[in-house]
Amino acid sequence: MTALAFKPRVDMYAAERRRYSRVRVCLPGQFMRENRQEFPCTTIDVSIGGVAISSEQSVDAGEKIIAYIAEIGRVQGVVRRVFSAGFAIAMSLPALKRERLADQLTWIANRKELGMPEDRAHERIQLRNPHSSLTLADGQEMLCKIIDVSRSGAAVTVGASPPIGAQVSLGKTRGRVVRQFNGGIAVEFVRIVPPDEFSADLRL
Repeated sequence: MTALAFKPRVDMYAAERRRYSRVRVCLPGQFMRENRQEFPCTTIDVSIGGVAISSEQSVDAGEKIIAYIAEIGRVQGVVRRVFSAGFAIAMSLPALKRERLADQLTWIANRKELGMPEDRAHERIQLRNPHSSLTLADGQEMLCKIIDVSRSGAAVTVGASPPIGAQVSLGKTRGRVVRQFNGGIAVEFVRIVPPDEFSADLRL
């Protein structure tokens, strides 16, 4: 048995007794202000009680924010603190969503603690136009929003949860569902996007 196996497991449920242990993690996403304007952002840290967000866009204390975060999905809360590099929101989640988020944070924290690489083969970027459509194998089409994209796949928010392995098309790009998260899915493309086409102006 290797030394890694003896490293302690990060237990988010026990940490909750210390008033919400925070996991420092940089995840890309987008947030929407009360006026429905949307802006790119990244997380600074996340707990089951709130999220600290880095953004060039200023917000107001007490403002309601909805954010879509890669690997986590949709979160919402009220701005409790504003600082020079961003802001922090406080969330009040139902028990089931708290449990699900705690599981996600436990995995992220343990992955960092054990030095495990992220399961991403290519760099991920945010598109200037994140709006697209997702078409299921039966032809059903629905609007979706691309959280981030790499040359091999994308994370999207969408109002459906096709099963892992399902064949889908993101815009005109064919792929398959490889992961589900709260509020969306991750899609692996059938073909790798050529490097000369990969930019923030990419049209799938």
